[in-house]
Amino acid sequence: MPRLLTNEIVTAAITGFEKQKTRIDAQIAELRQMLSGGSAETAAPQQAPPQRKRRKLSAAGRRAIAEAQQKRWAESKRHTGPSAPAASEAPKAKRRISEEGMKRIIAATKKRWRLAKAAKAQPIAAKKAAPAAKKVAVKKAAAKAPAKTAKKNAPVKKATAKEPTPTAAPAATGTVA
Repeated sequence: MPRLLTNEIVTAAITGFEKQKTRIDAQIAELRQMLSGGSAETAAPQQAPPQRKRRKLSAAGRRAIAEAQQKRWAESKRHTGPSAPAASEAPKAKRRISEEGMKRIIAATKKRWRLAKAAKAQPIAAKKAAPAAKKVAVKKAAAKAPAKTAKKNAPVKKATAKEPTPTAAPAATGTVA
């Protein structure tokens, strides 16, 4: 037959064990003093501070505390309002773009990309045209000048082919479609 442990029995057991613990701690302190060479009478046993007894709360007190807490929760929830929208309200229909609107967006995007590609290709075409125009000008000058000046201009041609000067580059007026 199992024994029922009531609160009084448990508290009495705790008290008894704590007394045994203090007695054992005192004996351990005496033995340590013997090891270190001091006398056992001079060493005071280290005692834990006395523990307060827990106060017991009656059932009526617990009930009053629980009711007060429920009242506080109800008050706080009343001020915040309902957490979810009312179920009677129908949700708004999702907005969708029309076919005409989609076509306008596609056309504007294509136009923007076409202009961006043309702007990107225009400086490249100008760079390619600049060395070619410079070569033509150098060849014409070489045909008019004697052979010595043509040899002097040869290194200049190589340098301008790598790095065009902004003054010799003609302005490109055409747009790429």
